[in-house]
This record gives sequence, C-alpha cells and structure tokens, in this order.
Amino acid sequence: MSRADRLAALLEERSLDCVLVDNLVNVRYLTGFTGTNGACIVSRDERLFFTDFRYVERAAAEVRDFERVEVGRGLLAELAGRLHGRAGFDDAHMSVRQHRLLEKRVPEGVELVAAGGLVERLREHKDEEELRAMRTAAEIADSAYRLVQERGLAGRTEREVAIEMVRHMEDEGADGPSFPPIVAAGPHGALPHAEARDVEIPAGTLVVIDAGAMVGGYCSDCTRTLATGPLDDSALEVYELVRRAQEEALGAARPGAARSEVDGVARGIIEAAGHGERFGHGLGHGVGLEIHEDPRLTRTSEGELEAGNTVTIEPGVYLPGRFGVRIEDLVAVTDEGPQALTGFPKELVTVD
Repeated sequence: MSRADRLAALLEERSLDCVLVDNLVNVRYLTGFTGTNGACIVSRDERLFFTDFRYVERAAAEVRDFERVEVGRGLLAELAGRLHGRAGFDDAHMSVRQHRLLEKRVPEGVELVAAGGLVERLREHKDEEELRAMRTAAEIADSAYRLVQERGLAGRTEREVAIEMVRHMEDEGADGPSFPPIVAAGPHGALPHAEARDVEIPAGTLVVIDAGAMVGGYCSDCTRTLATGPLDDSALEVYELVRRAQEEALGAARPGAARSEVDGVARGIIEAAGHGERFGHGLGHGVGLEIHEDPRLTRTSEGELEAGNTVTIEPGVYLPGRFGVRIEDLVAVTDEGPQALTGFPKELVTVD
C-alpha cells in the first residue's frame, strides 16, 4: 500500500472526504517532491499534486501516482476549488492568514476540518527504504567522528572541528548535515544546545559533539562526549553514570514500551545518583525527514513505542561552569529489539 493510500485509509476515522497537505516535509513524504512550492489533495478516489511553472519538470521526474496540476504560485487560492465535502487541513502548520484565504476560496458547502497530525502518524513508522537512508546517514556521521579521533581536538577551535565534520560528511556523499554540529568543550558543554565557537579546545577536558548527516532527505543524529586528556574522578564518574543510563534506556526501547517509562529508565538512574535536576530535557525524539519529529520520549509522553519507530536515546548531565556529558544513539525499534544505527564507541574515547 502506498503512503497516499495509507493516508486515505485514515480519512474515515476523522469522517473526512479529503485532506489537503501543504507542509512541504509531508508533501515530500507522500509524493517524493523536493521543490519549495507544492501541495497535494488526497481522497479515497483522488491523488492530486499541485505546483507552479518553476517545478513542472521536477514534478514530472519526482512525483508518481498523483495527477499533476500546474497552478500559479499562490497554490492555496487555486487548489481550493478542488476540495469537497469535509475537507481536512493541517492546523498544526497552516497559518491563520492561509486558513482565512482558504475559507474564502472553497466552494459552497465545503467544511474545513482541522486534521493536523495525520501524515505525521504515518511518518512515525519507517519502511525499509527509509531505514536504509538513515543507516547510510548514520554511517557517514560515524566516519566523521572517526576523523575527529584521527585529527585530534586539543588546540583546535570548536568551529574548526564542526566545519571539518560537515565537509567530511558531504565528501562521503551526504546531502549535508542534518543540523549544524555542536562542538562544546569544558564548561561550554554544560549548554545542551551550545553553538560551536571560535575558541580553542583545551587539553584535559570533556568535549560534547552532536552531529548528524542527511541522505536522501533522511537524517541521522549522534552525540558523543570525548576527552582531550586525563580527567578528574568526578568527570569520569558522571561520564560512566550517563553511559549506564543511556545503555539501560536503549535496551528498554522495545515495541509496547510506554514512552514515558523508557524516559524513566534513564531518569531514574541519574536521579538516584543525585543529578536529576541536571538532566532537564527529554530522553529522546523521533528522527526521519526532520531531525526532531514524533514519537517523543519524555516523562510526560503518552503512548507506546512501536516497531518501525526511529528514536534517539540521549540522556545527559550538565554541570554549569564545569562540563556536560551527553551520549546519544539513533535507534530503530524492531520486533527483534532495539537496533542502534549509530556505531561510534560509547566507552570514553580520549582524543589528544
């Protein structure tokens, strides 16, 4: 069954006659279109794709199993006339202005119904083609970590290391990075979303590196915390604490596991060691066409993990003014158990 067919099968549960998809990530997921102006309408009987003159040839090459319709650049205004009955729209992405425009243009008798999240539900379950792309992306990112290990860290700037990782991933065949890499040494590593600086990395500290590659539109995500020389006992203790929490939580990421309980595995270990308040973010998030997508793994997450989910497992402890430690794997949830797509070692690696 195609992705559009699976979406059409969801319409009945919302009592919808059709659904408009205009978020470009969701459009790409359904149609394969990689341009910057496209939308589609899916109903039980129709598969319509809309774009403007600039992308007609691209759509002919990329979009299959949809009737392709050329319209002007103002897609919504022109495709509104093709909506019928109870027409779903993505209220999670559509602006108030776009919604008002749509209301003015739809034929009489059409009811616009909020239906956000339908495509995202499908995207939570990765097929083999998607997993292949993500495995390749993860392998390329792993090779960038190995390059860092070979080239060293101490004496180089955070920004220099981040740029080198991006160039390497592109040279290895990635579309590009899945996000700007984080390289954060010493106290800077205590910022979970630190940005790489033009500051030299000192010896004898911890360096948090968070990077991923993109292949075929699909992302990978991996964090490792490396040492640049001998560390004091407290840093080693925190590192081993985070590593143990990460490995235990990874092992719990199985079909049927409550998402909040998987988060709780890592959180309980870190809290028992007295660092609970220094683990302020969720355990992980889904990864796919976007670097952050559903399902989420937090203490308040609802629902269970299912085979086909791809999630990060990334506990961390952040000690302001001292250092941070985060260890993250990208994990495929399968009926046979969790499979880490990222492969760089998690035992503490010292890089001179």
